[in-house]
Amino acid sequence: MRVNLSEVIAPSFYDLHVDIKKNKHTEYMLKGGRGSTKSSFASLEIILGMMRDAEQREFTNAVALRKVKDTLKDSVFEQLAWAIEILGVGHLWHIPQSKLEITYIPTGQKILFRGADKPKKIKSTKVKKGYIKYIWFEELDEFYGPEELRIINQSLMRGGEIFVVFYTYNPPKSSRSWVNQEAKTPKPGRKVHHSDYRSVPEHWLGNVFIADAEHLKKTNEIAYRHEYMGEEVGTGLEVFTNVTLREITDEEIKTFDRIKQGLDFGYAVDPVAFEKMHYDKTRRRLYLFYEFSGIQVSNRKLYNSIKPHTQKMTIADSAEPKSIAELKGYGVKIKGAKKGPDSVDYGIKFLSEEIEEIIIDPARCPRAAKEFINYALETDKNGEVKSEYPDKDNHTIDATRYALEDEMRGRGLSILK
Repeated sequence: MRVNLSEVIAPSFYDLHVDIKKNKHTEYMLKGGRGSTKSSFASLEIILGMMRDAEQREFTNAVALRKVKDTLKDSVFEQLAWAIEILGVGHLWHIPQSKLEITYIPTGQKILFRGADKPKKIKSTKVKKGYIKYIWFEELDEFYGPEELRIINQSLMRGGEIFVVFYTYNPPKSSRSWVNQEAKTPKPGRKVHHSDYRSVPEHWLGNVFIADAEHLKKTNEIAYRHEYMGEEVGTGLEVFTNVTLREITDEEIKTFDRIKQGLDFGYAVDPVAFEKMHYDKTRRRLYLFYEFSGIQVSNRKLYNSIKPHTQKMTIADSAEPKSIAELKGYGVKIKGAKKGPDSVDYGIKFLSEEIEEIIIDPARCPRAAKEFINYALETDKNGEVKSEYPDKDNHTIDATRYALEDEMRGRGLSILK
């Protein structure tokens, strides 16, 4: 069965298909709205590329990733299986239902699947024959930031000269999201492509899809622009509008002389978060330049991980006196933050209103970059904005509040929870 590619690739991707075939770029950021077929395109290019390489006696393999392993089966695995079927080459591929692995039967080339919540699995990823040429990050905005992508790519991009990396995602609402900022940052070897459903043949999407899109366009234009057009429309509910994500150089760090350190405890589900920062009180600028964070981190492991920073005073969540005592026993200079009424409100208002600019290095502090950028007020079922700040995905924010305890107290504020 021979398939005309124009029957499976939307017109907006024609030039990109040629670009990939000619090896013009290494990284392809494919962003867009619902129904833009960006994920379909990535899956087709991986299957086509591997089969084309096999014809040229190049034994290439692929790895498809999601942030959470449990989402692999119903997303990238099924999408690649669809690509194989739509291209009419199902007889050439082995797609087991009980194992996350797809094999090209003529050569044994593999498509592997990995979750970024299991970093050791990624580091140990190896193939028996050839090398991993194709890497696909699906739902890119779920990942923590550029540093995480860089670490994963460094683990996988070995043994070959030509690589093709796909990043597919729907742009978050906030233009300050790390992934939106990354797409706007020029990088050699990277091509950014935006698409939406309007360039896709209508019969591919169906009448119901088109009708739903047009209805939303008439009733809620902002939601339509975000969901279907893939635009950064903003939420209007962002708390920290004073955040700047950029590299903080080693030269800058050498000049920092007002160092603050904060620690928010966590273990099973919530991550521990240790943040190191410099507070320029005169210019009201805060620089976050070091971070340690992780889930299921014992106090001993925490100490070993932050050992070079333990002689500076760290202000920790005083709700964990046993953990503070244990860390003190290891030699950590640490004390519990002092509690007070309305502490969360005071602390967040200080960070969002009293500080003119919070500068976060997303490579050095990926969790802080993600949490500060995405932290927003919530609405109730009636669409009314809730008055209280949400108590979730705020671990680095809490650590930062603790670290600045003295600064807030000096302004008559109490920051503790």
